[in-house]
Amino acid sequence: PAPNLTEVIIPSITTSGTYTDIPNSMMRKIIAKRLTDSKSTVPHFYASIEIELDEILALRKRLLSQHDVKVSVNDIILKASALALRDVPEVNSSLTTHNHTSRVSVSPTIDISVAVATPTGLITPIVPNTDTLGLTEISAAIKDLAIRAREGKLQPEEYQGGSFCISNLGMFGINEFSAVINPPQAAILAEG
Repeated sequence: PAPNLTEVIIPSITTSGTYTDIPNSMMRKIIAKRLTDSKSTVPHFYASIEIELDEILALRKRLLSQHDVKVSVNDIILKASALALRDVPEVNSSLTTHNHTSRVSVSPTIDISVAVATPTGLITPIVPNTDTLGLTEISAAIKDLAIRAREGKLQPEEYQGGSFCISNLGMFGINEFSAVINPPQAAILAEG
């Protein structure tokens, strides 16, 4: 028999300590609205895979020792993603809805957005034409965009648009997470 719910006693929970409410900035409000809209209106499908990084780590060491070139694992994943998007252009697309009609638009260029945490919120500056860039160019572009994003010095065209997004939490010890697609983009890579 089902328990009588009128007999269930919920214990009270007391907490101690203090906290401070911090009002959300306009940027955080916009981010919250866009991601909530995305999660509720854009189809999300998640798949995960673990990859061995031994060859990537060996490549980084060779580039540094033989060519004095320092690149991150994320730089290499950005380049590999750009080449994969070139091979599978259907993923390099955006979802748009106009007059209740949805469509997928394949982008003619591979412009990868990279999630960057700033003091005021998350922003996704774009590395244009990522597939045409070398590893050092990608690395320099990401460093420049991240610095200017944190300083609030990006121009709108540097963070609005993009055809694919990469969000990396691996440097924080995160092994896996479910990223939310950044509209109008059709896909995002969550790197842990």
